[in-house]
Amino acid sequence: MSIKIRQAKVEDAPFLAQMMLQSSRADKKGGLFDLIFETNDDKELLEKLEKLAQTEAKSHCNYRNFLIAEIDNQSVGTLCSYEPRKATKEVFVKALEEVGCSNDIANTLEVLYSCKLDVSRTALMFDFMEELDGFIDVGILKALMQKSLLTARLRGYSIAQTIIEIGSLESELLYKKLGFSVIDETECESYKETFGRNGLKLLSITF
Repeated sequence: MSIKIRQAKVEDAPFLAQMMLQSSRADKKGGLFDLIFETNDDKELLEKLEKLAQTEAKSHCNYRNFLIAEIDNQSVGTLCSYEPRKATKEVFVKALEEVGCSNDIANTLEVLYSCKLDVSRTALMFDFMEELDGFIDVGILKALMQKSLLTARLRGYSIAQTIIEIGSLESELLYKKLGFSVIDETECESYKETFGRNGLKLLSITF
């Protein structure tokens, strides 16, 4: 089973939307995008996320930040990498406003940004590392990570980081298998009230 890794294109937006929604929920009833778009209707959320992947404001959700894994010409996994100094909260707000969110969306996002973590300004951030059901444990995520780290090294990076929820044991185990370690953790009452998870963890790898 051969895995091909390629850069995402604009026509991949529907698949990216599917992976972003899957990642944000992470075994919870509702995730960040359910909160942002004020609905848990999958069809509506996927339409919004498809648009979010294509906004002029290049948030971390923009398709240009994604790699896609393919097996037999079928998209089976994703990994997003972005520079936190460029894909800021302000850019994310602009992108959300482009897809129809109200002007007070920044207040809604405070439940996420109030969980302060010591994120490096010189690290490359990873997000939305996901694979389709039925393709788990065939090496997709490892292949995506290897390609991303190689590209990051060529761009002059030596540190990559990612943020996961406290209690996301499968995600934490997976990242640790890929060489990451936990370097920071913060518990947030507002985050727990909204998502049922105690807060967030920051994981890092030097390469």
